[in-house]
Amino acid sequence: MLRDMFLMIWRHKTTIFMDAKQSNTVFELKCIVEGILNLPPDEQWLYKDDQLLDDGKTLSEYGFTSQTARPQAPATVGLAFRADDTFETLCIEPFSNPSELPDVMKPQDSGSSANEQAMQ
Repeated sequence: MLRDMFLMIWRHKTTIFMDAKQSNTVFELKCIVEGILNLPPDEQWLYKDDQLLDDGKTLSEYGFTSQTARPQAPATVGLAFRADDTFETLCIEPFSNPSELPDVMKPQDSGSSANEQAMQ
């Protein structure tokens, strides 16, 4: 039985979350991306790490499984677009880190002495 796996497709600051089957081909994945971004499959390159994925191969042939691509830890796929006659360089910009919480919002130690004083 083939179970769903979960993918996170990244290009610059764009992130697409989707589910797929291990038996899906790279081309089928590109067709799903086309439905979302309106960009035909022949103008997309998909990558696993720095490896360009071949349209005719299945996701399982690249090591994507329901064990390695779970909902809480989806597998990352890079996406590059055709720019004129060449493809752009793969660029995945990380999510920004949230700024530190102000002191008033940080959890306070509620020592037992404060609770005891309030009860007296």
